[in-house]
Amino acid sequence: MAEATSSETVEQKGDVQDASAVEVCDAELPGVAESASRGGDGQIDILLDTPMEISACLGTSQLPIRELLQTGPGSVLTLDRTVGEPVDLHLRGIRFATGQLVVVGDQLGVRIEEILSNEAASDEADTRDA
Repeated sequence: MAEATSSETVEQKGDVQDASAVEVCDAELPGVAESASRGGDGQIDILLDTPMEISACLGTSQLPIRELLQTGPGSVLTLDRTVGEPVDLHLRGIRFATGQLVVVGDQLGVRIEEILSNEAASDEADTRDA
């Protein structure tokens, strides 16, 4: 990768009353140039080794605040899911898969049954943002 040394003149407009010329030069970053010259090996590994938090949603419940304030130890909240219905898996708040709740040793786990299509995840993200 060759270091950029080009420069250009840009006219600023906007809040400045008279247009003035500003010389713009590309930044020379030797650290970036050196790593790029070594090739792309290992660069994707940074992303592949990055931990991402996945959450499993068993269900939801809606309560008036009055009822929520009356809950305490021993209270039971009924969720909007039936027994045996799939659990939703979320990555960064976007549902990406469904699965079944399982027991792994002395911990809970989720056996993935379906990875959702990009369209389903996009539709859900659009609905959530609206």
